Amino acid sequence: MILNRQRTVRVARPPLEAFLARVREQLRLKCSEITVCLVSDPAIARMNETFRHKKGPTDVLSFPSGDSAKRNGRPRTTNARRVRRDSTGAGRAEGADSAVPYRARKEGASAPEGHSLGDIAISPATARRNAKKLGRTLPSELQILILHGVLHLLGYDHETDNGQMTRVENRLRRKLGLP
Repeated sequence: MILNRQRTVRVARPPLEAFLARVREQLRLKCSEITVCLVSDPAIARMNETFRHKKGPTDVLSFPSGDSAKRNGRPRTTNARRVRRDSTGAGRAEGADSAVPYRARKEGASAPEGHSLGDIAISPATARRNAKKLGRTLPSELQILILHGVLHLLGYDHETDNGQMTRVENRLRRKLGLP
């Protein structure tokens, strides 16, 4: 589900809903619920300050539900530009039989219907600035952020996983036709 709680940037929700459905299909998460909330820069800046103790807006924050959220009590986040810059472009991680990391599969990432993987907050205003800097369209940038946020909900953490998340993200971006 995609909610638009901001009015600064005009966003077409139906194409993003369709993209989220494709991501869920690729990751075998058809029965798991994911909520994406499009928020203003001030709103995401407050979340960034509250949960990460960092000032200013960011492009995406992920709030996993269940055990992973209880373990660390804070969202997973990124500045998507850094992930792309560090990208190795390599294929799927060795030994992985799906895009879902072993820990997430073991804990039931593709859980029974009605199970929520968590929430993703995205600032379209920040996404628009990043898209312009990176020579992409806003819709493409929003799709990249949705994919990135979903991977965080599944337990990936590009800051600690030695490139596994980046490899999986790049493979899925190719499959989904993203820049």
